[in-house]
Amino acid sequence: METTHTIDIDTIDTETALPVAEALGTFDDLGLCEQVLAAVRDAGYTHPTPIQREAIPLALSGRDMIGLANTGTGKTAAFTLPIINRLVEGPKRTRVLILTPTRELAAQVEDSFRKYGKHSGLSVAPVFGGVPIEPQERALRAGVDVVVATPGRLIDHVERQNVNFDDLEVLVLDEADRMLDMGFAPQINRIVSEIPRYRQTLLFSATMPPEVEALARKYLRKPVVVQVGRRSSAASTVAHAVYPVPRDKKSALLVELLRKPEMDSVLIFSRTKHGADRVVRHLERGGITATAMHADKSQAQRTQALEGFKSGAIRVLVATDIAQRGLDISGISHVINYDVPQQPEDYVHRIGRTGRAAATGDAYTFMSPDEIAMVRTIERVIGQQIPRISVPGFDFGTVAAD
Repeated sequence: METTHTIDIDTIDTETALPVAEALGTFDDLGLCEQVLAAVRDAGYTHPTPIQREAIPLALSGRDMIGLANTGTGKTAAFTLPIINRLVEGPKRTRVLILTPTRELAAQVEDSFRKYGKHSGLSVAPVFGGVPIEPQERALRAGVDVVVATPGRLIDHVERQNVNFDDLEVLVLDEADRMLDMGFAPQINRIVSEIPRYRQTLLFSATMPPEVEALARKYLRKPVVVQVGRRSSAASTVAHAVYPVPRDKKSALLVELLRKPEMDSVLIFSRTKHGADRVVRHLERGGITATAMHADKSQAQRTQALEGFKSGAIRVLVATDIAQRGLDISGISHVINYDVPQQPEDYVHRIGRTGRAAATGDAYTFMSPDEIAMVRTIERVIGQQIPRISVPGFDFGTVAAD
């Protein structure tokens, strides 16, 4: 059962949580205006998730807030809905800045604003690299309500004086742990130095390592912390298992599994870009259509792959960890770790791509003999042993007992 804990950062303890009442009520209970509620209803939602139930009223109150939640819990709407509520009928100027670690997450947040702001007349500008800078420059100079940006490209616009943050009211640091992991701390510091000191700041993160806590203490004023779930816990809606398999048998096992009819939307994680391309080539030789998404692909190629996967035109997407966080793709039936992730937190984020928003999903991890120690570390961190399974009739070869 999901849990939540609202506390002051001075007493933060991310290993404890208090239970949420089972009756979460509806979005009508959260204090949102009719324009926002109408868009929520149009999207087919009635009941908020736990993070939404706790975070939306706090964000509406104007308080700084830290939201700690695993992937798939609905955190994007937890900040887009109260921000849209705040911006309704406001002046056309940059009042909100949202920083995200990746282009894909920026595009997802933009989509959320457009979906939930459809009745509010708001404008949003996505700002990220890999695409021409001129259309972004024109949008920023014309004036928009919301800027959703990756730190590097936003710095380019700041240096070109394309954006004015004098009227900024809200700063959102989304996937803060991931941004720091990617080395964006200097860019974040530079950007924050350009915006008003007195503002509302919302920080969302799956984990709360010391670096994120230091960031929060530096830029947030007496924030309330909302925690959903336990730190480093795997999503309860995901059934996960390990296939012990020699490394040279992984591709054959993957083809065998993907021939099952229930494998209708499968996200596969490879440790490297070249490995992802090799997996795609092997699948295609086995008669399975797949596409790869990684940092060597152009933004247009990555967008095309993602849209094809979302629409169902592409059944199998092979990705590096660029896709482990932030991508809100409904209906993923299976996640497969072709390579065991080296960090336990990455395991949690990867398998969180399925079983989202209370749906169920399956996550499988292929474990070769040299990866046994990494799986054991993952199990210690998430506090549970992952079941081992095999495919009847498939020759797994020899894998040392673990």
